[in-house]
Amino acid sequence: MRNRVWSVAAALTAAVVGVAGCDAVGGNSPAPSGTRAGSAAPSPTPVWDRSPGSVAAVGDSITRAFDACGVLSDCPEASWATGSSEDVDSLAVRLLGRARAAERSWNYAVTGARMADLPRQMARAVTRSPELVTVMAGANDACRESTASMTPVAAFRASFEDALHTLRRSLPKAQVYVASVPDLKRLWSQGRTSALGKEVWKLGICPSMLGDADALDAAAVERRATVQRRVEDYNEVLRELCAKDERCRFDGGAVYAYRFRVGQLSRWDWFHPSVDGQARLAEIAYRTVTAEET
Repeated sequence: MRNRVWSVAAALTAAVVGVAGCDAVGGNSPAPSGTRAGSAAPSPTPVWDRSPGSVAAVGDSITRAFDACGVLSDCPEASWATGSSEDVDSLAVRLLGRARAAERSWNYAVTGARMADLPRQMARAVTRSPELVTVMAGANDACRESTASMTPVAAFRASFEDALHTLRRSLPKAQVYVASVPDLKRLWSQGRTSALGKEVWKLGICPSMLGDADALDAAAVERRATVQRRVEDYNEVLRELCAKDERCRFDGGAVYAYRFRVGQLSRWDWFHPSVDGQARLAEIAYRTVTAEET
């Protein structure tokens, strides 16, 4: 009997301790200080902000909307990145609204610029402390007097890395949107349908691709193919380096893949984007910047 009593007492004690132990970590007892019972841990703040509050643009003639509004001249109001034109609805306007974009966006691109010029442009852009920087550069590195004069891929890479380092030294949390270099061969195939356009090309617009526009001999075909391959190499550099930066988004080759039609090319040079072409570039940029994931 005594042994049975002790056994029952031990069992009751174990049961009480077990219940108390269960209540200590859950059940109906209060949650530990600083937490809410049954609630999940708060989600971390996303690294990429889909609605930045300011935009600065760097790059070349495309971002300056060269020949979009008049012959052989910049038209920054029609820029895909920061322009105010209602016919374009630039990236800045789409992100900030028209009134705020006028105060919180800046265009430091320069017509004729190559990738080697980007670090200096970036140094100017960081003085504004933008939350987003757009980059579109590389066409002029391929658009040279000859294929031999095109910027080597290694030099292109070094200049882009330098530009990113310039940004990161001053603004480690700024975001970067990088547009791919357009398919210059596609622009040639569309623009060569215009006799006037081909006359303008003779002034020296992208001679490595557009020179002798009607020539289809083996040398001309290989020359254009060489330029196209170099553009593809540049785009791979942009993709690779951007992928190493968690606050950088590459367009995935969307600009390169976009099939510009004649109406989306300048009616003065049949090569640079027209106002309509600029609007298409703005759409691609906005879609990339505001995507939940890339």
